Amino acid sequence: MTSREQILARVLDNQPDMKPLPADLHTAFPAANPVTAFATVLTAIGGAFVEVADFQAIQEYIKTHFGGRIVSTLPELAGISEQGWENQDPHSYANVDLAIIKGHFGVAENAAIWITEDLMQQRAVPFICQQLAVVISKKEIVQTMHDAYVNIGTADYGFGSFIAGPSKTADIEQSLVLGAHGPKGMTVFALD
Repeated sequence: MTSREQILARVLDNQPDMKPLPADLHTAFPAANPVTAFATVLTAIGGAFVEVADFQAIQEYIKTHFGGRIVSTLPELAGISEQGWENQDPHSYANVDLAIIKGHFGVAENAAIWITEDLMQQRAVPFICQQLAVVISKKEIVQTMHDAYVNIGTADYGFGSFIAGPSKTADIEQSLVLGAHGPKGMTVFALD
């Protein structure tokens, strides 16, 4: 028996007794209103939360606050989006000023939004654009990440990501920098 095998055998012989997992793995998040909690956390991490009644309100907001190259995966926003952008080389998205995509749901405790590849059109888009806007329904905001994983646990998807606020770092001279790698800003449009 080699020394490696001896060590592994000793580890195997000295395992602690198995203990059952708790029956309920959910944690409580003290948010009476998950929409308000989501907005508070998103704002605290550098994002913007905009409550809107419909897609017309989103279009008006974008016309007022953004310019440049705008792409969107939402057919309701085709009037302000570049057409035919979806099937290009991912490098061609480096100059996208604003990307607007839909999210499956948001998480109140950390303002993360679950987005899968089918909603992104191109995987690179939400990570390479200058500004990111995500549209979610207020009814689709869950309390905690535990609730989020219950939602996606049995779902069938190829690629998915939780996105929360603009990228940030404080490594350089202990100074917070937003948009260090990825979008410089993130706006969440919450539909009624």
